[in-house]
Amino acid sequence: MKFRRPREDSLEINLTPLIDCLLFLIIFLMISTTFNKSGKVQIVLPEAKGEPARTSGGRTIEIGVSQTGGYTVNGQELAIKNAVQLQSAIEKISNGRRDLPFVIAADGKAPHQSVVTVMDVAGQMGFVNLNISTRISSEPR
Repeated sequence: MKFRRPREDSLEINLTPLIDCLLFLIIFLMISTTFNKSGKVQIVLPEAKGEPARTSGGRTIEIGVSQTGGYTVNGQELAIKNAVQLQSAIEKISNGRRDLPFVIAADGKAPHQSVVTVMDVAGQMGFVNLNISTRISSEPR
């Protein structure tokens, strides 16, 4: 008697359901994730009554001082809050030019020492055109 041998089925793993589940998970994570813009330092300028400074339209060096005493140089945040790092960043931006307008935009609640440090570094480097950025008061004169 001749018995038939059972035919071996080739094993096959169907990956389509697995790929579908992974795509659903990726889409769900993308939709439920929130993106924060934490790269920008929030500065609230102090109020003052005065005329806006007239700039020549050229390049300026703007140093931002945050409420916590952190520094930004033309929008680039510095990792370390010391005078040496600040001086090297200003030197890199200025390319040796000391006639550029130098604007200090300090938060109204920034530590006074941080603002003085910026002024001191600018003075040591030879900048003579120093300006302090403020916002115009909303009260009538």
